[in-house]
Amino acid sequence: MIKLSIKSFLIASAFAAVLGASPARAAIDWSSVPAKDVVLFYPGQSSFEWVMTPTDHEGADKFRGGKNCHQCHNGDEKSMGDLLVSGKKNEPSPIGGKPGSVDAKVKVAHDDTNLYVRLEFAEGSQPNAGMDKAAATKVTMMLNDGKVPEATRAGCWAMCHDDASSMPSGGSATRTKYLNKTRAQLSRQGGGDALKPASDLAALRADGYSLEYWQARLNPGSAAVAVNGSIFDKREEVKPTEVSVDASNAGGTWTVTFTRKLNAGAGFKEIVAGKPYTVGFAIHAGHTAKRFHYVSFEHTLALDAGDADFVATKQ
Repeated sequence: MIKLSIKSFLIASAFAAVLGASPARAAIDWSSVPAKDVVLFYPGQSSFEWVMTPTDHEGADKFRGGKNCHQCHNGDEKSMGDLLVSGKKNEPSPIGGKPGSVDAKVKVAHDDTNLYVRLEFAEGSQPNAGMDKAAATKVTMMLNDGKVPEATRAGCWAMCHDDASSMPSGGSATRTKYLNKTRAQLSRQGGGDALKPASDLAALRADGYSLEYWQARLNPGSAAVAVNGSIFDKREEVKPTEVSVDASNAGGTWTVTFTRKLNAGAGFKEIVAGKPYTVGFAIHAGHTAKRFHYVSFEHTLALDAGDADFVATKQ
């Protein structure tokens, strides 16, 4: 009986490996988890500074008055994406034939140990931009626990600045994403490379002023590569990763599941019931890199109960 049990276990493990599912992730009954439709759209060179400038963005005064991005633009994603990807606004280097948006279905769940975030999307007919030769598609999720107020209100735009690489004021810089409060001074062109004093930066870090990101790097027919990191004064990958990824592609539709411990230890945001979080999603498709991606507006996340956009129930 012992030999038979071991043999059965090995067979089951082999099947699990082929299917790309660990026992924990296989235990989630995704058919019982409601999906939320999220439209990710092409943003062009629309930076945080552009959003905040009334002469550039007609919604700037509304944002300054307390309206969040999603409150004003929910339902506008497809039309905005089509306009921006065409090169008629905020895009000096349009990619011919690129769709303006991508539709995703997002589900969230948790168990005693992990949070699971699952995206299903078809990226459509994507021209090969040739920017990222290592990954055909990248899926990224941003996580904010309320410690970055601008991300709570503007999602991914909180870290997208006018002087980042390939942005209007970026020039030849290789500057990555960063957060406002890390800079000594901000202007319409961004914050440059002059940081606040080390003591101020240490205080910001101690207070949790940073964003966490999870990323899946995808190529059809190959195993997904999981990456996670933080955004503070720059985007910085954390190794070894605390995020795992399962991904499959069937008929042009990707199914990508992120798994991360609710408490991943120092340097990671603890995910607990009763606390509000903000998440944002991005998809690079067609071997694109940097700003040539699709992004969502900010969405709220909670565990077990609440009026958040996503309520992760226990499985």
